[in-house]
Amino acid sequence: MSFQRLLAVARKEVIQLRRDPRSLILAFILPLILVVLFGYAISWDITNIQTAVLDRDNSQLSRKLIDAFRATGYFRIGPTLESEAEIRPLLQRGEAQIVLVIPPDFSDLISSAERGGGPPAPVQAVVDGSDANTATVILNYARGVMRSFSQRVILEGSGVQPPLRSDTRVWYNEELESRNMIVPGLVAVIMMIIAAMLTSLTIAREWERGTMEQLASTPVTRLEVVLGKLLPYLAIGMIDVASTSVLGVLLFDVPFRGNPALLMVLSFFFLLGSLGLGMFISARSRSQLLATQVAMIATFLPAFLLSGFMFAIEVMPRALRAFTYLIPARYFVVVTRGIFLKGVGIPVLHVQGLLMVLYAVIGLAAAVASFKKELR
Repeated sequence: MSFQRLLAVARKEVIQLRRDPRSLILAFILPLILVVLFGYAISWDITNIQTAVLDRDNSQLSRKLIDAFRATGYFRIGPTLESEAEIRPLLQRGEAQIVLVIPPDFSDLISSAERGGGPPAPVQAVVDGSDANTATVILNYARGVMRSFSQRVILEGSGVQPPLRSDTRVWYNEELESRNMIVPGLVAVIMMIIAAMLTSLTIAREWERGTMEQLASTPVTRLEVVLGKLLPYLAIGMIDVASTSVLGVLLFDVPFRGNPALLMVLSFFFLLGSLGLGMFISARSRSQLLATQVAMIATFLPAFLLSGFMFAIEVMPRALRAFTYLIPARYFVVVTRGIFLKGVGIPVLHVQGLLMVLYAVIGLAAAVASFKKELR
C-alpha cells in the first residue's frame, strides 16, 4: 500500500466535500440538530399527572390523603368531582389520567381499623389505560403514596417510632432524570446513522457522475481507495462525537465522569466500522438514492429500536434479544452511558471495546471486498 496514493485519494474526497455544501451540512450540523431535537423530545419522566378527585368523605383524613398525592410533585390535583357519572367523560376527553374515589365512610373505616375492629378503608383509583406504560407507572406511584400514607396513619395512631428507617442512595443518576440516560445513548445512535449515510454516497457518486472510469484507470488498489475515502469522514465523525458530547454536557447538564480519551478511542473503532458499512452499501447499490435509503433502513431502525437506547433489551422477545447482538450500536450505547454516567474504564468496557474492534475489521473488509475497479 502506498501512503502517497492513499493521501491523494483522501485529498480528492476532501475537495469533493468542499464542493458539496449539503454533505458538509449533513456532516456537521445535522448531528447537533438531532441531539437538541431528540434530547428535548424524548423523555421517560412522568410528571404533572392530571388527577381528579371524587371525595365523598370530605374529612380531615381524606384531605390529608389528597395532600399526600400533591406533595409528591408527580400528581397535579385538578377538578373535584361530584358524582361517578363525571369520571368516564373526564377520562374520555383526556382531561384526567387518574381519578381518586374516596368513599363516604373513609375516616370511620380508618378509625375502626386502627382499633382492630374493622376492614381497611378502600380507595379506588380509576386510571386511563390507553397508554399502558404510562398507566403502569401512574399506578405504581399511586400505590407508593397509599402505602406511605397508611404507614404514617398507623404510626400516628400508635404513637411509636418506626423500627426501621430507609436511607436511599442513588448512584450515577442522582436526580433520576431520563435525559442523563438519553443523551449519551443519542451520541451512539446518531453517529451510527450519520457515519453510514455519509459514506453511502461516496462510491455511488463516482458511478453516477462517470468518474469511476478515471479512478479505475489509476494504479491505486482497492484498499487504498477505501481507506482514502474513509479518512476525511473519519475525521468528521470524530469531530461530531466531540461536539455532540460537549453539547449534551453544556445544554442538558449531563454529567461526564469518564475519560474523554477513552471515549474517542472507542468511538474511532465504532466509526470505522460504521463508515465501512456505508461504503459497502454504496459499492453494492451504485445509486446515491438507493444507497441513502438502504443506509437509513440498515442503521436508523436497528440503532434506535434494538440497541437498548429506547427499550430495555431484557424485555424483548428471545428472538429479538438474540438479534441485538448483531447491532453494533448496542455496544456503543453501553460505552457512552458507562463513560458519561459511571466513569468506568477498560476493565468494565473491554468486551464492548473488543467487539467494536471486530466490527471495524468486518466493516473495512466488507467495503474492500465489495469495491470493484472493473467496469461492467
